[in-house]
This record gives sequence, C-alpha cells and structure tokens, in this order.
Amino acid sequence: MTTRPYVLLSAAMSVDGYLDDASPKRLLLSNAADFDRVDEVRASCDAILIGATTIRRDNPRLLVNSEDRRAKRIAEGRSEYPLKVTVTRTGDLSSDLNFWHHGGAKLVFTIDEAVEKASATLDGLADVVSVGPELDWGLVLDELGRRGIGRLMVEGGGTVHTQFMAQDLADELHLAVAPLLVGEPTAPRFLGAADYPGGTTARMRLLEAQTIGDVVLLRYAPRERS
Repeated sequence: MTTRPYVLLSAAMSVDGYLDDASPKRLLLSNAADFDRVDEVRASCDAILIGATTIRRDNPRLLVNSEDRRAKRIAEGRSEYPLKVTVTRTGDLSSDLNFWHHGGAKLVFTIDEAVEKASATLDGLADVVSVGPELDWGLVLDELGRRGIGRLMVEGGGTVHTQFMAQDLADELHLAVAPLLVGEPTAPRFLGAADYPGGTTARMRLLEAQTIGDVVLLRYAPRERS
C-alpha cells in the first residue's frame, strides 16, 4: 500500500484573513525573519505544491534560497531543491512563467481532457500526469507517495488550502498572521466557504504559537479535532 506524504499547509495572512490585496503588486505580509523560516521549512520538504492560479497571478520561483540549506540537502543525498508541483484543471499554463525555469524538477497534475494541452505547452519543462476525468486530491497524494515524496508543503492559494482542509487531508497547518487589515472583497482569502470536518464546534489542536517580529506564527494539527 502506498504511503501518502505528510501534508503541511503554509500561509501568511492578514488579521482579517486575506492572503493578498486586490492590487497587481504582491502584498508582502511576512517579515524577513518569517521568510527565512519558510525557507527552512521548504528545505525540509520533499515537494512543494501551489495551485495554477497562484502561479499565474504571482509568478513565483518557489525556491530554497539559502545556499547552506541546499548544500545540506545535497549532503544528505537529496536533490538540491524540492520537487515543485502544481495542479490545473484547464492545462492553461504559460511556459514563460518563472516556476518552470528555476529550481529542480517540476510535476503537473491535471485531468484527462487537459493533459494534451499541458503536455504540449510544457514540453521538456515538466512531467505532466493525469489523475482521471476529475481532479482527485487523494489520487494526487497517492501518486506523490509512489514517487517517494514523504513530506509535502502546500503553499496555496486559497482554493487549494480550502480543498485540503475540507477534505481533511492536512496533517499540519502553519499560519503566519500579519498585523495588517485588507478588507477588499475581491482579494484572495486564506480559506473559503466549505463543509469542514466536524462543523463549527470542532477545535484543532494548537501545536505552537510564537512571535516572529511583528508576525505571529500559529501551528495547528487540523486532524486532531475535539
């Protein structure tokens, strides 16, 4: 039986629950010390996953920036960078985006009707895999497990976080809360409306709370609800 990876959701949000504002320029919610913490977490993982919408909107490179951490990975017999993973229902992914041209190996999950389009667009840039006629997160995790991914970091966006939380697939949640208010209805939020496990009375177990400059890091165990 394939062992699914340990799933860690990571997000930075404003006090009122937003991942960004509605402007074209990315809103920086974290501070330098918290960005370094995220870099350390990335280095500890076998793969990092973000949704296709986030790739198109933010155009991230999604790297481990520390040379020392990358060297440590290599010394441990691991790849210099974690596997970079995205998921798309449409296959609408430009080959010019930073995601494909920095770091190590890339993997794209899509559905049957979009696999040809994604494969043609990303020829030589990424391995494209279909999970069937519909997107199934369980099958995504199963395939990652078969590929030897033991620890998966999910960095968003909000739709992806919502689906993982609603389907009870997250083992750990890292939430960095910045002392900002966004208040823009069209801006992306950390979580959307969903039928979450346990309803409104199920309380997740708090693993840690710490201040990092003016940001508060909260670590939860989503599956350990009471």
